[in-house]
Amino acid sequence: MRRLLHTLPLSILLCTSALAQEPAPPPAGSMSRAADGAPVCGLGAEFHAARRAALRESLKEGVLVVRGLPPSRGNLTFRQDKNFWWLTGVESPNVAFAMDIESGHEVLFVYKPSAWKERWEGEIWDSDDAWVSELTGIEDVRPTADLLEVVEEMLGPETPGEAPRRLWTNLGAHIGLAGSYDSAGPYDRARAKDPLDGRISREKAFAAHLEECFEREVHDCWKAMSQIRVVKTAEEIAAMERAARSGALAMCEAMRSCRPGLGEWDLDALLNWIQARHGADGPAYAAIVGSGANSLVLHYNFSARRMRGGEVVLIDFGPEVDHYTTDITRTFPVNGKFTDRQAEIYDVVLAAQAAGIAAARPGSTIADVELACRDVILEAGMQEFMRHGAVHSVGMEVHDPGSMRGELVPGMCFTIEPGLYEDATGIGVRIEDVVAITADGCRVISDQVPKERPEIEALMAEQGVLDWVDGRSDR
Repeated sequence: MRRLLHTLPLSILLCTSALAQEPAPPPAGSMSRAADGAPVCGLGAEFHAARRAALRESLKEGVLVVRGLPPSRGNLTFRQDKNFWWLTGVESPNVAFAMDIESGHEVLFVYKPSAWKERWEGEIWDSDDAWVSELTGIEDVRPTADLLEVVEEMLGPETPGEAPRRLWTNLGAHIGLAGSYDSAGPYDRARAKDPLDGRISREKAFAAHLEECFEREVHDCWKAMSQIRVVKTAEEIAAMERAARSGALAMCEAMRSCRPGLGEWDLDALLNWIQARHGADGPAYAAIVGSGANSLVLHYNFSARRMRGGEVVLIDFGPEVDHYTTDITRTFPVNGKFTDRQAEIYDVVLAAQAAGIAAARPGSTIADVELACRDVILEAGMQEFMRHGAVHSVGMEVHDPGSMRGELVPGMCFTIEPGLYEDATGIGVRIEDVVAITADGCRVISDQVPKERPEIEALMAEQGVLDWVDGRSDR
């Protein structure tokens, strides 16, 4: 039985003690927010050790050396590179990791902070802290300054007549909060080609330094990591479910609070407030809140227009929890009631999504899911309003890397998001959920938000947070 979060009492969903009947429980989301403020190791030391073991099996031989990110530039909360976090679970700057692939010997390199810095910023991961090894499960912890010396020892002397041991690093673009490889990679390439800039990526600069130090070619492990990431573990899917719950609560409250006269920015702010209150670490991407003609713009993220009755508003929103994301889109009428044309287009999109969900099962393919969605739209004669495909993978990034070619297998996670966009009426409709392939089909992990028209209209008839803030009771 699916759990519809929109049926919870308003007092539970509201995020202010003035309205809540009792203090709210701790967020059900992020594991990175330990209740006592103590550091944590990602999804647990065993999870990250298993990711490293899978990469060892894929790479076969050589030495792997990867770096985390430096401290944030400016006064921003530090967020670790996703691939480094996936391997280690370490959420701390200036950290590196090396692994002898054949022997399995692992070394974590941790920055040695000054007492002055810790007085200003609190306790920082330190190579002298015994708890670092206990927390991560990596027994050998050393200062970051020892990195090159240790890698040289792992590589060992070259033997005449034999090929030197392979040296691996991650050459994929680094990804932080709200990042995705399909935007970060092009950004790095454009900067490198810019005649007024020309800087190569941090990852390529590191690889060039390794090649100079050790006089051998550096190989890229990014594709191997990306392909392992395609099939999610139970821990990863659970993190995505936590993100989906946070996003669902936010989306339901946006539906309740929506009314003519509010700005798109009002719903944008509300979404971010609710998702943070319910455990999200931050947005997986800038929220898309497009009303009227803005609903036709696929990645509109200005949130700059005042909403009007008789229009739809399309919200595409996804929080991130423990480095894992979700991606939810709902379209609903600003005034709480669908017009005939809005309903006609909406019902076709909803039927197309249902067909795609039914087609998502082990043994089928992404093409099967896409065709199932498309066939419904073709039958309705609305193909001229299509502007995009219906599927993309989701995981640590909202557009997760790795190929899903071939048959679907349990653990694969992706969106099903058909959409129709009619310029003449200014009606853009997209409905999006994340599904996880199971042994006998798929499970919609973001199904807590209503998408049947009667459910949406009933939810929008309830009083929302912004009604209370503005002192309104005329729903």
